Amino acid sequence: MSDTPVIGVLALQGDVREHLIALASADALARPVRRPEELAEVDGLVIPGGESTTMSKLAVLFGMMDPLRERVRAGMPVYGTCAGMILLADKILDPRSGQETVGGIDMIVRRNAFGRQNESFEAAVAVDGIADGPVEGVFIRAPWVESVGAQAQVIAEHGGHIVAVRQGNALATSFHPELTGDHRVHALFVDMVRAVR
Repeated sequence: MSDTPVIGVLALQGDVREHLIALASADALARPVRRPEELAEVDGLVIPGGESTTMSKLAVLFGMMDPLRERVRAGMPVYGTCAGMILLADKILDPRSGQETVGGIDMIVRRNAFGRQNESFEAAVAVDGIADGPVEGVFIRAPWVESVGAQAQVIAEHGGHIVAVRQGNALATSFHPELTGDHRVHALFVDMVRAVR
């Protein structure tokens, strides 16, 4: 078996291309995933940033929501950024009507907590488990984590708010590391996938 994990990027909506590039730079074989049969062929999955309500509805429409929940429950490594963090939360504090989550991380998230699009910003974020200094985080209408359960581990905070969490094979960040050219968070995720193959 090759040591190169196959990692999908959920390609229903959002910044798919940037994640594919970041994963390839972190020595994974990256491919877009839109259908259940494509999900079945990957070792791990990234759920990108975008609009969480739209992604939730598209996942249901494309028949992806139940297969996603099943794979995550079965231990498939998964990494969500921004909207992806919201989809991995077991609970959303202020969900839109009809908004569902995949779940997998015992956390409560607040949508758009850092403000509107024009309040987007970049910040250096120290992430537990990532060496060589802070990563550059791009926050775009980003959520934050209001609280975590006993199983979830807080691995980064910014401005007094939780912005990165890990629980078992699930990883989530409020920010977009795929937009910076610093692929250390993706490398951490690739290592998580490699560890369970």
